Amino acid sequence: MEKQIISEPYYNIVEIFESLQGEGFNTGMPAIFIRFGKCNLACTWCDTNYHQFKRWSLSQILNKVRSFSAKNIIITGGEPTIVPKLEMILNQLKSLGYFLAIETNGLNTVPAQIDFIATSPKRLYAHKYEKRCISFAHEVRIVADDNIIPFCEMIENKIQAKYYYLSPCEVHGKMNLLETITQLGKLNQRTDKPRWLLSLQTHKLIGIE
Repeated sequence: MEKQIISEPYYNIVEIFESLQGEGFNTGMPAIFIRFGKCNLACTWCDTNYHQFKRWSLSQILNKVRSFSAKNIIITGGEPTIVPKLEMILNQLKSLGYFLAIETNGLNTVPAQIDFIATSPKRLYAHKYEKRCISFAHEVRIVADDNIIPFCEMIENKIQAKYYYLSPCEVHGKMNLLETITQLGKLNQRTDKPRWLLSLQTHKLIGIE
């Protein structure tokens, strides 16, 4: 039963849609994506226009979510951990029985309501991760936007994860696949270190959201 909303907050929403998770461990999972606006980073190759958003009330968000059939929700952005009163919407979604996953850059604490943490630390901001970041995630996904190996090694020591992924960097529709798998091979030639896997944005390859 839905909990009563005493004081209804509003959120910056880029989009809410139903699709399949296109990358990482949960590739292929039917999910409802709630994409929030604004971010605490500004990566030059980011593929999300998180500056363009509309104000949605909590009720509007819940009504939109319930219009879809999937029972998994991916909280994404922008950067969802900077969203004011995020816990209010997460509590509502949990009360409705949804499985909650989050996609975060990993610099801020993840709310306790989250069932699955996918973090994508950014090499461009390595100095921030040296100071602080989350210590656990179910999966780490790092974009290979340059010589990424030193950063991957730092993140291995900072964030304990079940799975580590390397993803190509896409700029103007082109992905640096060769550079990515070359670095992936070097990571996996090390001994007694976590094994890294390749994660592609398959939703883009097959033309879905």
